[in-house]
Amino acid sequence: MNWTIDQLDAFVTAVQQGSFSAAARKMGKAQSRVSTAINNLELDLGFELFDRSSRLPVLTPAGEDMYIEAQAVLAQCQRMCSRAMTVSTGEETMFTVAIDEAVPVTAFEIMFEAVAREFPLLKLTIINGSQQDIAQYAASGKADIGVLFHQHSLPENLEFTSVGQFKHSLIVSRDHPLSAIPVPEIQDLTRYRQLVIRDRMGLGQAKPLASNYWHIDSYYMISALVIRGLGWALVPEHVAKEQWYANDLVELSTEAIPHPLMVEIGVVKRRDKGIGPVMEWMYNELEKIF
Repeated sequence: MNWTIDQLDAFVTAVQQGSFSAAARKMGKAQSRVSTAINNLELDLGFELFDRSSRLPVLTPAGEDMYIEAQAVLAQCQRMCSRAMTVSTGEETMFTVAIDEAVPVTAFEIMFEAVAREFPLLKLTIINGSQQDIAQYAASGKADIGVLFHQHSLPENLEFTSVGQFKHSLIVSRDHPLSAIPVPEIQDLTRYRQLVIRDRMGLGQAKPLASNYWHIDSYYMISALVIRGLGWALVPEHVAKEQWYANDLVELSTEAIPHPLMVEIGVVKRRDKGIGPVMEWMYNELEKIF
């Protein structure tokens, strides 16, 4: 068999985009080149990947199996390119870290102190944002790595490495009617407005429990508005315990809440990006911290 990486890329992109024309636009190529690449791949494999009898191509059963295999091959190729870049480029001179603004701030302040000692000549850039912002920064190459809470799907060119988990806390202000109910039932919570996290682009957002809710893109803004009595919220426990808020908030029991309350924190990077000494060191430090 003489199939190529370009053929696999065209095949996978066509599946993901839903048509050959959409794949061509995504890849910046003529549609004829994408169609030819897929046709040649089918000839090399000896069977059809798509049923073309309808308006849009549909994967055949064999095509569904090959789609899984093709994704795995492309991912491995990206890792190989990443490893080659690491060998050829050596230590990074500049590095950008994108951090979800909801992650524990103190832990990263300590880590960046260590970065300054370990790599005194490194030009470091630190940018903040909401979860989806961080994922897009890493996927587009604006950031070398992103640190975020992983609750939703990520761009396919990213690899996610888990470094820890955090529990959500249920918070209200001391003057809120719910503060008198230490173990609220769902019917108690749904009587009042819920403040719910979402990213700035509106692509990822938590599912509200109450029919009356506001979407807000910052856990810290949510906490500030909870203090003012505007509603109740679920926030990472370290946010609920921030010294700015601790004296003004009441944490209630979450035992009646049906969905998972653990949120995973991790690091994302592009699969095709090399892992230099700085990045490897940061991965190790984050694993130690969390």
